[in-house]
Amino acid sequence: MKILVVEDNPSVSSMLELFFQKEAIAGDFAADGLEGFAKYRQGDYDLLILDWMLPGMDGIALCRKIRELGDSVPIIMLTAKDSESDQVIGFEMGADDYVTKPFSPLTLMARIKAVMRRSQKAEAPKETVRTEHFAVNKETREVQKDGEPVQNLTPKEFELLLFFMQHPKQVFSREQLLEQVWGYQYYGDERTVDVHIKRLRKKIAGGEQFFHTVWGVGYKFEEYAD
Repeated sequence: MKILVVEDNPSVSSMLELFFQKEAIAGDFAADGLEGFAKYRQGDYDLLILDWMLPGMDGIALCRKIRELGDSVPIIMLTAKDSESDQVIGFEMGADDYVTKPFSPLTLMARIKAVMRRSQKAEAPKETVRTEHFAVNKETREVQKDGEPVQNLTPKEFELLLFFMQHPKQVFSREQLLEQVWGYQYYGDERTVDVHIKRLRKKIAGGEQFFHTVWGVGYKFEEYAD
């Protein structure tokens, strides 16, 4: 499980980080709403935990903005506000659950598991994979960059792009990419990967900004800010 926590209290973040490590949860942390939104757009999270009171953009505004994008990722709000009216506001903005401070990690973990169970029952298979600049429909195999269609990708170019989008910022060797994308242990010429990367860079406007060579290792996909 991969969780993004947007919380400006370092003590709370440190407590959750230690607890997540014990629970084998991959935790990502942001200290304000704007940073949290940027990380949300770059990552692929199973659940978001948002503090209500945040600098830059508060948790309620962040929750609303995420829901306006059409994302149904489960969201738990953390807050010292415990009135019924505050809880109603949180739910109306799209939160799935609400945990008041102070709280124990065990209580939060129980809420996380409950929200994930409900989400997994209700969630339809996701056909579209999105990042900051790209949207890929796995069923129709349509690709968009910044809302504009990307044409003439070969099947392997499409699969390579999709694999990179699902593993942002991770560095892969040519051997790993051949095994993961081509689907078998490849014993031929590793320059096959170089050719496909070169074609993606050429076919996608500004492709050099997204497909990065890591000298001596391989490649990674990372969307640099404009």
